[in-house]
Amino acid sequence: TGYYGDGLNAIIVFAACFLPDSSRTDYNYVMENLFLYVISTLELMVAEDYMIVYLNGATPRRRMPGLGWLKKCYQMIDRRLRKNLKSFIIVHPSWFIRTILAVTRPFISSKFSSKIQYVNTLAELREMIPMEYVHIPDSIVKYDEDKCIKRRMRTSCLSNDPEMASVEQE
Repeated sequence: TGYYGDGLNAIIVFAACFLPDSSRTDYNYVMENLFLYVISTLELMVAEDYMIVYLNGATPRRRMPGLGWLKKCYQMIDRRLRKNLKSFIIVHPSWFIRTILAVTRPFISSKFSSKIQYVNTLAELREMIPMEYVHIPDSIVKYDEDKCIKRRMRTSCLSNDPEMASVEQE
């Protein structure tokens, strides 16, 4: 959790890599209670505008929350919390997350949909929000660094290949 703006509005950071493994026998119970905890915390913390930063990187598929759980969360969040949410930033969005959001878009209000933003790197996130009050877990920082290294290697390999360089320029 961190804050932004003059009024020190809340930035809620949610790291999916720390969610419980879906193979747990008590998975549904744990997720239900986690949701109730998150909502009660939001209600206590959020008096004004706030944003949620969802850190998706370094999250194995078995730790990703299911579509049913996400839908239930959205439905149970009261109107005030939905209204005061200024942006929902998804960092390192996977193909799976993008697909789920694309499929569910018709069932989600257009106001909420317009608040969803995808960010591919922590550098992009830094351009959007002040990071001095936001804690990013080490596993996410490492994931971001590894991803950037791979991207740089891929780009330099493409630019060293004359055929690929001409394709890249088109």
